[in-house]
Amino acid sequence: MASTGKRSYNAIKAYTQEGRSTELTAVEHLMSAAEAGILTLCLTNPVWVTKTRLVLQYNADPDRKQYRGMFDALVKIYQHEGIPGLYRGFLPGLVGTSHAALQFMTYEALKRDYNKYRKMPSDAMLSPWEYVAMAAVSKIFAVATTYPYQVVRARLQDQHNTYTGIADVISRTWSNEGAVGFYKGMVPNLIRVIPACCITFLVYENISRMLLGQCK
Repeated sequence: MASTGKRSYNAIKAYTQEGRSTELTAVEHLMSAAEAGILTLCLTNPVWVTKTRLVLQYNADPDRKQYRGMFDALVKIYQHEGIPGLYRGFLPGLVGTSHAALQFMTYEALKRDYNKYRKMPSDAMLSPWEYVAMAAVSKIFAVATTYPYQVVRARLQDQHNTYTGIADVISRTWSNEGAVGFYKGMVPNLIRVIPACCITFLVYENISRMLLGQCK
């Protein structure tokens, strides 16, 4: 998913940059990433619904539909709930596109400002550890800023709870668990996503640089 978003982001960024000699502004980076996030969400939301249902199903509960695997879950969700069932949590997901937007904006800003500090061109090559550090910082910032939407989205997609909508999820979570309820699981999530994010950005930067070098 991350690599899809990264490719979409760079394609939109390149289109925005086309014919211009000046660098994109922070707002333009933000908008490019938001557009890429919306496109990716439209394509992948059914996968996230399926993943959530598979993770949250209870084998001990005979009254709940059980899924044998991803394809079985997709078919049963479609049969019982139609297309809307595959797009549960889509609206919180739209809010969640701000996650990728903030991450890419922060990553680009860190690279640009660091190269200015080194008195180097803004697109100068960095060391692997510098790319890793910037990817990690940008990911932590984005997760810490937007994590509550993931909690709301997951709870909307959970077949074991019935919520009337986003406002109901927020209200009940706040009433039952307080502010901490919106950050449940954030630390394990960071431990899971940061290595993948760092590897994705590092590989992408080096492959892009290699391909651009071959084209010259």
